[in-house]
Amino acid sequence: MNDSVADEIKEAKNEYSYRNIIKSSSFFGGVQIFNIIISLIRGKFVAIILGPEGMGISALFNSASSTLQRFSSLGLNQSIIRDVANASSTTEEKDSTIHTALILSRFTALLGFVICAALCFPLSRITFGDTSYWWQFIVLGIGVGFGIAGGAKLSILQGLHEVKRISRSSIVGGLTGLLVGIPLYYIFGNKGIVFAITAIFIALYIFYSLSLKRSFSFSTPTTGWRNYYPIAKSLLLLGIVLMSGDMITNLVTYLINMFVRMVGDLDDVGLYQAAYSVTFQFAGMIFSALAMDYFPRLSKVAGDNNLMNNAVNRQSDVVAWLITPAMSLLILSTPLIIRVLLSENFHSIIPLMRWMGLGILLRAFSFPMAYITFAKGNKKVFFIMEGIVANFMTLVLSCLFFYWFGLIGLGYALVADNAFCFILYFIVNNRLYGYNFSSEALRNFLIGFLITGGCFVFSFFHSQALSYSLMGVAAAIAITWGFLSLKSHFRKVV
Repeated sequence: MNDSVADEIKEAKNEYSYRNIIKSSSFFGGVQIFNIIISLIRGKFVAIILGPEGMGISALFNSASSTLQRFSSLGLNQSIIRDVANASSTTEEKDSTIHTALILSRFTALLGFVICAALCFPLSRITFGDTSYWWQFIVLGIGVGFGIAGGAKLSILQGLHEVKRISRSSIVGGLTGLLVGIPLYYIFGNKGIVFAITAIFIALYIFYSLSLKRSFSFSTPTTGWRNYYPIAKSLLLLGIVLMSGDMITNLVTYLINMFVRMVGDLDDVGLYQAAYSVTFQFAGMIFSALAMDYFPRLSKVAGDNNLMNNAVNRQSDVVAWLITPAMSLLILSTPLIIRVLLSENFHSIIPLMRWMGLGILLRAFSFPMAYITFAKGNKKVFFIMEGIVANFMTLVLSCLFFYWFGLIGLGYALVADNAFCFILYFIVNNRLYGYNFSSEALRNFLIGFLITGGCFVFSFFHSQALSYSLMGVAAAIAITWGFLSLKSHFRKVV
């Protein structure tokens, strides 16, 4: 082994030290918390200034914006992260990848605006029942375009692993958008909503652009576009596969809701969606923070199975230390969460949310393995495993368990579905890439499952005093174990 290869391996190992994983995850976790606070503040001002009608209009425009961005971006964001991280070995390769990604992002941003503007009348009718909002969808199209372009620059920064710059840009951009948006609500009323949404996307785009310019100076290639066709093809093909998987996931979610409505009623749909959104919002912060840091790191070492094995196992350890306290607290405090975020009318979903908490724990354990095929660029296996098999099992299990057990059956289904995915991901990655759990990862999975599972079992005790006392003890153990584990491993440089 020559010195340069040895140095690269040493650098990769150092980069994937527990210290760096925990530090980066903390940065992104802080950003997620800040974004949630900004979102809550924005929602509060909308509620105060515009009332329930404004809240409804805002929700519909945000939903439309998210869907249009996801479709028009062609799934490029994740593929950009992977290819930029992979291209970090040589400056020339990195320049070419970033230049190609920026050109594609301009095209997809324009596509997003054109779709929004061209379909402004049908979008208005579908979303609001009439065509009076047509011009607001044209304004929203501007925001969609900036959102796509800004998202691509964020992906490049992720690929370059510019943790601090991403954090600062997200915080400053989100705060700027909020400060600009509030006066718009006050001055223009409901008509100011789309201007406020667009302002947020423009602010984020500006700050991501400035961060990219400061973090990396790349020269514009002088050769013809044909030389960069392979890079563009790689980005687009992988992105389209990811987008297709997302569309199938959205379709499955729609079909499950339709089945619940047909076999049950609209109340069942509302209760299920309330439990699902609150539970996943509770855990989403952890998943988002970890994904922001983990995927570019994994992509960088995906070519070496030994380094990849080490990266996945260390990420698995950190996931276990973070998700175990979070899900134990969720199971313990479900009644309080419902009281604060919903109302007493949703008291019946307490058992469902607790089953979902157990299911999310299993999903978190699967999380590091789920990215391997995508980081490897194995489009076919990724699409079959994630897009088809996993979604098929979600649909079948959810429908069957709801038919047999009612609303609580959807909680059973989530646990069974994620247990299946855990086994599926391990078998596929073990056969294709020789992935194996480390003894420490297995031990952490077992400890995490026993603590959270114990908290879950205690929730079924008839005596409330005994039940909450034991759940409180289990949650305290989870927090102590997670904190001490993170603290001791943070001291390890490698």
